[in-house]
This record gives sequence, structure tokens and C-alpha cells, in this order.
Amino acid sequence: MKAIRRFTVRTVLPPSIAPLARLARNLRWSWHRPTQQLFESLDPAAWQELHRDPVALLGSFTRERLQNLAADATLVKQVRALDADLERYLSEDRWYQSLGPDAPQSVAYFSPEYGISAVLPQYSGGLGILAGDHLKAASDLGVPLVGVGLLYAAGYFKQSLSRDAWQQETYPVLDPDDLPLTLLREEDGSPAQIVLPLPNGRKLLARIWRADVGRVPLLLLDSNVPGNDEAARAITDRLYGGGGDHRLQQELLLGMGGVKALRIFERLTGAPRPEVFHTNEGHAGFLGIERIQELMSAGLSWNEALAAGRANTVFTTHTPVPAGIDRFDVLQVAHFFRAGLAPDVPTDQVLALGEESYEGGDPTKFNMAVMGLRLAQRANGVAKLHGVVSRGMFSGLWPGFDTEEVPITSVTNGVHVPTWVDHRIAELAREKLGRETVEARRWDKVYEVGDAEIWGLRRQLRSNLIEDVRRRLKASWMKRGASDAELAWTASVLDPDVLTIGFARRVPTYKRLTLMLRDPARLKALLLHPERPIQLVIAGKSHPADEQGKRMIQDLVRFTDDPEVRHRIVFLPNYDIAMARTLFPGCDVWLNNPLRPLEACGTSGMKAAINGGLNLSVLDGWWDEMYDGDNGWAIPSASANVTPDERDNIEAAALYDLLEHHVAPRFYGSEQSDAAGAAGPSAPSPDPVPHQWIAMIKHTLATLGPAVSAERMVRDYVERLYRPASASGRTARAEHFKAARELAAWTARVRQSWPEVVVEHVDSLDVTDEPQIGDRVRINAYVRLAELTPEDVAVQAVHGQVAENDELDQISLCELELEEDLGDGRFLFSGAVTIDHSGSFGYTVRVLPRHQHLATDAELGLVANAG
Repeated sequence: MKAIRRFTVRTVLPPSIAPLARLARNLRWSWHRPTQQLFESLDPAAWQELHRDPVALLGSFTRERLQNLAADATLVKQVRALDADLERYLSEDRWYQSLGPDAPQSVAYFSPEYGISAVLPQYSGGLGILAGDHLKAASDLGVPLVGVGLLYAAGYFKQSLSRDAWQQETYPVLDPDDLPLTLLREEDGSPAQIVLPLPNGRKLLARIWRADVGRVPLLLLDSNVPGNDEAARAITDRLYGGGGDHRLQQELLLGMGGVKALRIFERLTGAPRPEVFHTNEGHAGFLGIERIQELMSAGLSWNEALAAGRANTVFTTHTPVPAGIDRFDVLQVAHFFRAGLAPDVPTDQVLALGEESYEGGDPTKFNMAVMGLRLAQRANGVAKLHGVVSRGMFSGLWPGFDTEEVPITSVTNGVHVPTWVDHRIAELAREKLGRETVEARRWDKVYEVGDAEIWGLRRQLRSNLIEDVRRRLKASWMKRGASDAELAWTASVLDPDVLTIGFARRVPTYKRLTLMLRDPARLKALLLHPERPIQLVIAGKSHPADEQGKRMIQDLVRFTDDPEVRHRIVFLPNYDIAMARTLFPGCDVWLNNPLRPLEACGTSGMKAAINGGLNLSVLDGWWDEMYDGDNGWAIPSASANVTPDERDNIEAAALYDLLEHHVAPRFYGSEQSDAAGAAGPSAPSPDPVPHQWIAMIKHTLATLGPAVSAERMVRDYVERLYRPASASGRTARAEHFKAARELAAWTARVRQSWPEVVVEHVDSLDVTDEPQIGDRVRINAYVRLAELTPEDVAVQAVHGQVAENDELDQISLCELELEEDLGDGRFLFSGAVTIDHSGSFGYTVRVLPRHQHLATDAELGLVANAG
């Protein structure tokens, strides 16, 4: 029998324990162990049964139970103390407050997904987890960030397996009233909402839910509201669901609706207007159009509004593959904008922002990442290698420049240590390292901790994982149709004294989930080795539309189902934050074997590292820059001239060799045992603690701990991107946008005149017949600037080594100075370069536009090269 009406009854707490409501609704509890322990103490069994959800826990208590809790003087004291601690955390000055008034007063951070806690399932993978960690670290540092995203009615899918190991998806609908959210309301109590016009006279309404992530408010837009037609209500139905118009409308709501939501939030709360807008991947790129609409409605021209909007916008790209970028048909985008989404913005200018107007581009497609780059004065990738890949991937937007000069920098991702470090490691930090928090910069004190203590702790973490694996594996098999009587074997799966390797991530083909199956017999031999066995815990979801990814999962699960090895290798469905919090600490080694260089960053290995896990990975993403030979192992990559099959065979063989001859022997202390045996029959028995392995753990904690921290990452964003963007934005807006207007006029003049700019002739003087290191070469460049002036440009001599194809390598720049006005728009520029190396030496001359309000000389994508 179905109910004809449904409503949510709010829990009313007695006054003495009323602060529990604030403690439950501020997501700081998700990384603050004392608050977690408080809620667990209220009812340990219910806490586990309700998946460690404080809101659900409080909602499960009867009125009588609440009265009993309120009468517990010890509990009341504890609640008040934690509430006071939260108040201090929310209000006290932290690192950011020491930066002074030039730091931005507010930063808006837009992302399509956020992985903050398993109780708020609004994430699918790395992008969302990264966004959640960014907000948490910003909160800990006191960065005045405000997050903007969408509230998905079903979040991402829940994964299970059929009897024949095929991935199955379900989409449980979430009730916002059951989540740690608060509806943003107008002063009269009515829900605040934004409105976007849609084609054919339709409209899209969205309400705004607020989540508090420590000090950071997160605004989530929800289209499932009265006033929308059925199609509009379904726009926020699920994360990355649907395609075509559905996906486009999600991104219009996120970007344009997100800016509107921010303005409502500012009006209702008095929050400062953001001085920096951070676009986390191209999905949110339309925020730039809404900001231009605001500026144009206030009287600025298109070019002026574009200059002002770009000045304080940061764009982060997360994908190293073109297939990972959202692209829409140009006519599809035009259809929506002609409905009046941005009435003051010319639609053809919007379309030009996403145009693939470069060699190899498709003129019929609107590219969201390309728009993001054109709307931001500053852009970055998420690891050093990813920065290199991104500069190559988007180099078509800066024709005439060498790839390394493309203005995309990098800020390597990090992980929020208090979220991902196991509480036992945190307790070690407090007890042994003298730290109040695990977010420490003196992890080098771990060298003072005894090897036996660390080895014992690692076994505890491994045992904890195995207990969780056995429970999850049995539940998975029950869903696959097995009976309880068939599953006695799951109680003895894995061994707490066996080398445990983890592999968990999304399952696109480039991450190569099944590389480990390349030689099944050899993998079996490793799993069942009589002296040095290994065991594997594997998890991951394939996108619902990715049949090839699902097939990879099926192939792997069929291997794990083999009774001969199923006690040594398991696949756990429904990989999420809750599973990860046990998986990362419990694994001795974290495996990652993507196709290099297709992993943008890959933060899962970072989470293992802060728990004392060692990485075994292809040199891709973050591992490419942080592997040092003592913190894990690098899987060699095959050369580029082999076939895909040959490449996988070569790299799988390298993986097997590393496991068999390096990883396992070190874990089991075989090197120590061999040394002891060589000492003769009178030598003492081998030490059960593998000291060389422990040395690698200590080195990993001491060196990678600070380096992979999200605190380090957010500091980098603040210093390298947010503060410069804020300064540019303030300058652009000062005196009624004087600088933005000047830059727009200058840019238009430069673009119009640039086709006439030519390096007509170059002379080199003082070159001897046998030049030597230290000789100086004077270069004279005769340049036609047409309608431009020498103040509009930089003239540079570019010199370095010369390859066989005459391409310059390891280049250096020398600014040439104005020597003479030759009349008729022609000028002589001159300067001297020093020959600083032997072998081939060469140079060229180029002209670039230069203005004080450009972030780099390459920003406009204009250059005139000699020759």
C-alpha cells in the first residue's frame, strides 16, 4: 500500500543537546574524529547501521531517547565542548588571514561534482573527490571560498554485479531533507530560486541548497522544484546522466545559474562578492557568459566585459585526452542562447568562444574546455606532466608559439590528509611526533618511531581492511544470487600476513584495469607463491554507457571467482568514499598502471602514501614528479613505436617482474633472510620485521606527506593563481573599469593591425669565423609595425641549441631594445646575446604584443616570427 502524501518530520532536540544539530549539519565532522566519536558514542550499533551519518542517526532517535541523552550531564558537557571547538574553528584567524588585505576577499569555486562524504553522494570519481578536498583544505586554511555545484536527485549510480559478473546500475533517489543541507530562503521564508529562460518559451527554475563544509559554504542548485515542467525537473536528476540537450542544460544551470545563485547568496547573507572565479573543468565554463552578461547590462561593450571577466578567472583542466572534454553541436548551443539566456551578449560571440578554430578542429563543435581557456586569463593542469600534456593538447589556440610557451601552468593536486589518513596513523602523529594535527610539516620525525611499532600498526590496518572486505564480498555475492550456505569461504578470504595490493579507480580503458590479467598463469603463480604470496583488492565503476569498461570488469571478476585463487584476489563493487577510507590504509602497495601520459594526476596513490602505503605505478600523473626511487617502484613504459598489444605485454611483464623480484622479497624480508643465512650457521635467526620495507614507509611518510597534501595544493592556488587573479580583477574594475576599457581598446587595435607586423630583416654582427663560448653576438632586427608603436610590442631574440630540423631547443630569450625610428612604421631593434654553450647554436627574432594588463606575452595568441 502506497502513501498518498509524504513529508519529512524534523528532529527537535532538547535545549541541552541542541548543538548536536549544528555538529551534524556542518560537514566538518567528516574529517574531525572527536565529533565522529561523539556521534558513535550515542548508539554504536545504529551509527554503523546508518552508515556513519549523523543526520540519520539523530533522526532515528525517539523522543524518549533524546530526553535520556539530554539528561546525561557528561554527554551534555561533551556536546558543549565540541560545539565551542567548532565555533572557534569557524571564527578564528587561520593561515589565510595572515596574508593581508591584498588577498581576495572571496573566491568562487565551480565544479560539477563534490566528493565530501559518503552521506552526500554527489561525486563519481577523482574530479569530485579533488573538489571536496579543495573545499576542506580551504576551510582548514581559512580561505574564504564558496563552492557552487548541482544537487543531483540520484547522485551517481550504485554498482552491483549480476551472477555472470556484469555491472548493474541503480539510482536510489535522495531526499534533500535527509541530507546535511539547508534550503536558502528569502526574508519572507519562501525558497530562494534562480530562473533561466529556455527555448520555446519554457523556463528553468532551481532552488539553492547550502551545505557547510567547515568554514566553506557550498551552494547546490536543484531543478526538481514546483513550477518546472517534467523535462526541466529532470535536469538535475543524476550526475553525468543523459547527453545532448540534457547535459548542455546541466552545464548552463551550473555555470550561468551558479552565478545567479551566488548573487542571491550575497544578497541574503551579506557575503562579499567573489573577487576570483575558479572554473574546475569545462563543465562550469558558462559562468563566464553570465558574468559578461552582468557587465554588459551595466554598460560595458562585449570586448570590455570580456577583458574584465577574464582578468579574475582561473580555469583548471583535468583531462589529458580530447575524448574527456564535453563538446556540443554549435547549432545546439545557438538554439539555447537565442532563447534569451544572455540577452545583452551577442550569440555569435558566445559561439566563437567555443569554436575549434585551429588545425584539426571541428567547426561544427562547441568545445567547453576551449571556451574555458578563452574566458580565463590564467589556466593550469593538475600535475607537472599534465601541464606538459595540456600545453600540447591546446597548443592550436596559440599558433606560432612553441608548445612549452603555451600559457597553461600546473598545480599538482593534493589530498585532504585529515579525511584520508586512518585515525591510527593520526594517533601515531600525535603521540610519537608531538603533533596536534596530522596536517604536519615535520613528518620527518617518523624516523624516530621504532620499526616494530610501525610494522605492528601496518598489520592492524591490513586486518581492518580484510574484515571489511569479507563483509562486503559476502554482501556482493548475496546480491549476485548466492545463498548463505554457499558463502562460508568468504569468511577466510585474504590473510592479514600477506602482502596486500590495492587497485581502485574509475574503469575507462586507458586506466587498464585488466593489465594484471595479461598473463593469467603468471598472476596465479604470484598469488599462490608458497613463500611470498601476494593478494589483491580491486574496485571500480565503469560509466553506464561504457560497454568496454564493463567487459573489463566482467573479465576481472570471472578471474576472481576461480576457487583456486578467490581467497587471494577480490573485486568489491560500489567503490565510494566509505570503502576508500578502509582500503587506502589497509593496502601495503597501491597499484596504478594507466597508459602514459593519459593520467592527469591520479590522487588515489597519494591517499595510500599518507597511510604508509608504497606506490607501484607507471610514471604518470603525480608519480612522474614525486617518485624518487625510495618511496615505491616505477613500472617502465614501452617505447612509442610498438603496437598496443605489444605495449601491454611489455608493461605487464615489467609489472610481474617488479612484484616477484623486488616488491614481494622486500615485504617478506627475504633480503634480510638471505643476508642472515650467508653469515653461517651461528648467525641469529632472521628478524621478523622487514627493516628495508619499514625504511621505505618512513621515507614515504616523511617526504610525500607534506608534498601530497591538499593544504599544500590550496596554498599553491592562493599564491600562484588566486592572488594574481584578484589583483588583475581589482585593476580591471577600478575607476569604472578604466583598465578593462583600455585593455579592450588596445587589444582590438592590436588584432586589427597584427597582420601587417613583419620582421623584415635580421643582421648578426661581431660573429667570428670560429665562435667560442662567451662570445657576444649583436643582433639587429628591422621590424615593420604598421599602425602599432614600439610600446605596443616586445621584440625578442630567441636563441639556443639547433636540432637537425633547425628547431631551437633549450631556448633563452633576449629583449631587443628600440635603436632607431626608420619612419613609415619601420623600426630598428638591437641587442646582444652571449653564446653560452658549445655545439650547434642558432637564433631567430620575433615580435609579440605586450601590455601591462596581460598575464603573459602569449595571452593573445599573436606572434610574428622572422623568416
